[in-house]
Amino acid sequence: MASKGLVFLLGPGFIGLEILGELLEEGYSVTTLVRRDEARASLERMGSKTIKGSLDDHDVIRNAAANSDITIHTATADHKASAIAILEGIAERAKSGKDSIYIHTSGCSAITDKSGGKYASEKIYTDDEPETLDSIADDAPHRQVDLAILERRKQLGAKAKVSIVLPPVIYGLGKENRLSIQIPTMARFALKHGFAGFCGGGKSVWGQIHVRDLAKGYMTILHYMESSSGAQVFRNPYFFIENGDEHSWERMAAEIGTALHNCGKLEDPKPREIPTELFGDLFQEWSMAVIGENARNRANRLRALGWIPRAKSTFDSFVEDELPILMAEKSEYKGYGAPVAS
Repeated sequence: MASKGLVFLLGPGFIGLEILGELLEEGYSVTTLVRRDEARASLERMGSKTIKGSLDDHDVIRNAAANSDITIHTATADHKASAIAILEGIAERAKSGKDSIYIHTSGCSAITDKSGGKYASEKIYTDDEPETLDSIADDAPHRQVDLAILERRKQLGAKAKVSIVLPPVIYGLGKENRLSIQIPTMARFALKHGFAGFCGGGKSVWGQIHVRDLAKGYMTILHYMESSSGAQVFRNPYFFIENGDEHSWERMAAEIGTALHNCGKLEDPKPREIPTELFGDLFQEWSMAVIGENARNRANRLRALGWIPRAKSTFDSFVEDELPILMAEKSEYKGYGAPVAS
């Protein structure tokens, strides 16, 4: 496969736009799936080709994947049909003797526990031990999609180089002033309800990654897959991407509370537990899994490949870059209802 192959990108949002910029800077030819006509112009100005369609357009996705050397899915971790459509396109390529690369975005909600936020777990997952990730419960968040991908991967064998990326808490200001999901959602909740809060006991911890370091991690994974045989990639499909920092949800709420207090938006910066009846203003029934449980992990594989996180820390980024955007928002906040890759 040529080192600068044809790329099909699903999800030109917070994560995807950052990866798109990296791909274009390195000289890849990228086609991006776009739902809305008004989004096409900005993507094409960046240098991407576009194709109109949604995640439910099976044939559009299958055909685009069949005509691409590389497919990267960053739209959501929970849309099984789009992942299957990609793999059907890859199967078509395999029939004509063509190799393919597929990088799928899952999320660290898949490795959450049942702590209820009451403690920081001592269990730390590492991506150089795939057997521990293979043992994730079938009913864990995102896992049904991941299992469907792994089953198709088994059928395709070495012709399909497939990797599943599990990001932790993603933070930072992205392209076009886009914000991440978890910490900004907690901040919007605090602005609406007058206090910074956490789910459950607040003691559980997650790893962290700035969106710029995340995008560079994807590029490191891509280059590894390009330079490795299908058999080598097949040995382990999993990659974590974390920068070495871990914070409890109580600590994250406390930093949000302090920042909003300093801005004159909260009288009391001290965080407290959010009652379950207010979870509709967070992530609804997924609130505990997304911002409540433990999800500790180490990106051993990326570090072994030479990837080094360099962007600013979680709370520096929040105060300096994200908070000004949040403070300027005018629309009424009603919680986060979309599927998340976390």
